[in-house]
Amino acid sequence: QTLSRLLTHFGHQISVADNTQSALAIVQSQQFDVVLSDIGLPDGTGYDVISQVKRKQPIKAVAITGFGTDEDVRRGKQAGFDFHLVKPIDFHELRTVLDQVSA
Repeated sequence: QTLSRLLTHFGHQISVADNTQSALAIVQSQQFDVVLSDIGLPDGTGYDVISQVKRKQPIKAVAITGFGTDEDVRRGKQAGFDFHLVKPIDFHELRTVLDQVSA
């Protein structure tokens, strides 16, 4: 919720999904510039979401996770994530990443 409010405050229009199935449905029914996804989801993973989304459309993707090892970053890149942010999110870093993906 904090992230949603912050993104809205930054001027972004957002949609929120709380699981893999709703995320896929939202991305298929709307147009987005970037997808931010937690890796751990109740019914799957952010890796699943992004790999499926990127098969259908080119879109920038940012992983949000509690894990930041080299292996985590590598796995994220393989799934299709363009950036990897580790929780707790540094909001200045998030803003920089969003500026980069929208440039």
